[in-house]
Amino acid sequence: MSPAAKPYEIVERALELSRADGCVVIADEQSSANLRWAGNALTTNGVTRGRTLTVIATVDGSEGSASGVVSRAAVTAEELEPLVRAAEAAARAAGPAEDAQPLVADVEASAGFTDAPAETGSEVFAAFAPALGEAFGRARAGGRELYGFANHELTSTYLGSSTGLRLRHDQPSGTLELNAKSPDRTRSAWAGRATRDFRDVDPLAMDADLAVRLGWAERKVELPAGRYETLLPPTAVADLLIYLMWSAAARDAAEGRTVFSRPGGGTRVGETLSPLPLTLRSDPAAAGLQSAPFVIAHASGDDSSVFDNGLPVAPVEWLSAGKLERLVTTRHSAGLTGLPVSPGAGNLILDGGGEQSVEEMTASTGRGLLLTCLWYIREVDPATLLLTGLTRDGVYLVEDGEVVGEVNNFRFNESPVDLLSRAVEAGRTERTLPREWSDWFTRAAMPPLRVPDFNMSSVSKGV
Repeated sequence: MSPAAKPYEIVERALELSRADGCVVIADEQSSANLRWAGNALTTNGVTRGRTLTVIATVDGSEGSASGVVSRAAVTAEELEPLVRAAEAAARAAGPAEDAQPLVADVEASAGFTDAPAETGSEVFAAFAPALGEAFGRARAGGRELYGFANHELTSTYLGSSTGLRLRHDQPSGTLELNAKSPDRTRSAWAGRATRDFRDVDPLAMDADLAVRLGWAERKVELPAGRYETLLPPTAVADLLIYLMWSAAARDAAEGRTVFSRPGGGTRVGETLSPLPLTLRSDPAAAGLQSAPFVIAHASGDDSSVFDNGLPVAPVEWLSAGKLERLVTTRHSAGLTGLPVSPGAGNLILDGGGEQSVEEMTASTGRGLLLTCLWYIREVDPATLLLTGLTRDGVYLVEDGEVVGEVNNFRFNESPVDLLSRAVEAGRTERTLPREWSDWFTRAAMPPLRVPDFNMSSVSKGV
């Protein structure tokens, strides 16, 4: 194997070297391109490349199968056999794996498994960069400063196994965050977008929206902590519901450890969680939000299993018309709980609201708060999924359908499950960027939600 071996050749060679009873090899070829700017001017840009190889060895024993997992970056030809042997040694040293299952087999090979990896580069910004430059000029003329960054990543994953799997998935992920500030830094507004290729983002439109928000912030209104009617924009809804899904492992629920546990035993599957006809779903083929159609598990955990690598990921409704339909299961946890096998997916969509935009919902508000986004979200109580966090970059007071000023920031204490039960209106679903979790999860589509009594638990003096 040459140092410039293609990813599929590395996978095949690692499988040939394996002496274990079973083996899964995952090669991730990564490339990224980025732009950063401050004060209406570009500051840095760059392109990176990288490769990570994960070897999963399984060893059968009288008490069950054990697994060993070793991942390393930039593996050379000389390092490949030691990596395989390290995974095998880890498997032999481990006890029987609780999540052990037969390795997945009989899945049709992916097209392009032997092709070169897809790559991104500075050309992804060919149309975006000139539009950003124009936005800088408009912002400068309007007396505001733009800060932010654009990042595009493309990961080609090659997955092979001793059971014959030969699967490949190319995953593009792009994020754009734009922050506008007044020259004296007393006012700040944020907007973000998720994209696959930067051809569907408009920095000029984003800057225009931020200019309006900075204008709202010219009038300051101090409000105390309390419960307020609140409009949560799609980005805030995404941050809350992504955390809900990260907490939706079926086994944890069945063992009585989460908000999805039924008092007295079992899970809450089948219960109505929202009076609104909301459907929370994942679909690897969702337009603009495409994600891997098979399981890619580099490690085992509460909601994933290395033994499930290559298992097909089907469209699934986690919440259907307000009722909890599924929790995240591996093959092992499905057997334990009696629930269907439902692997987690790489996107999340909330449907079932009306056609109102955030602006239209604002126009129909008597008195309430309009948020921009949430950040610094942390879990307080897993039994209720109580979360705490802060508002950021603009909380606005709405009176008689008009924004009348910017309010101080708050710390909030809310459970996304409880919020679903109290929400009284959902608007139009749109693709959005979850600000807090954008380093880990970018493929989301959410509606704005109206909550009549959102708990702003204390005043925060942070920006």
